[in-house]
Amino acid sequence: MSVAFASGGTAGALVARVLDQLGLEPDALFSTLGRIVARAIETKIVADRLDGWLQELAANLGTGDLAFADISSWDPGRWPNDLEGWSIGESARGAVGHWVRVRDRRILDYQVVDGSTWNLSPRDGRGRPGALEKALIGTPVRDPGRPVEILRAVHSFDPCAACGVH
Repeated sequence: MSVAFASGGTAGALVARVLDQLGLEPDALFSTLGRIVARAIETKIVADRLDGWLQELAANLGTGDLAFADISSWDPGRWPNDLEGWSIGESARGAVGHWVRVRDRRILDYQVVDGSTWNLSPRDGRGRPGALEKALIGTPVRDPGRPVEILRAVHSFDPCAACGVH
């Protein structure tokens, strides 16, 4: 079955069109298929915006100002003796966070939590399951000797290679 993604409209309208073309209800998005469909929709939205972003970049570069970042704050000689910082962003596998503590201009503590860590996490302090565990609960398995349905659910979270092996 092929799905034609029409350009234009809001992301919500695009989701509605795709669900309609696939003959799915919105609750289907909370499944292995839903995660795959969501990635395809996100790819379409980004692809539709690329030309505009490229035009903006060309216009900015056309002004002659080729600076893309102020890196003066990266000079450790200008840092306070003790500091903390963090960054949250988006990566290929989902959200990624970095946390750092510096004392006496040396890294005291550094932690990175990537998409696989978020998605494949164990239960939290309140006993709530992580995203993958929640997705696996109730997943029907036709052949317990060959549980491909479980494999599909795990792969739909696009785990890093090391996490995927576990």
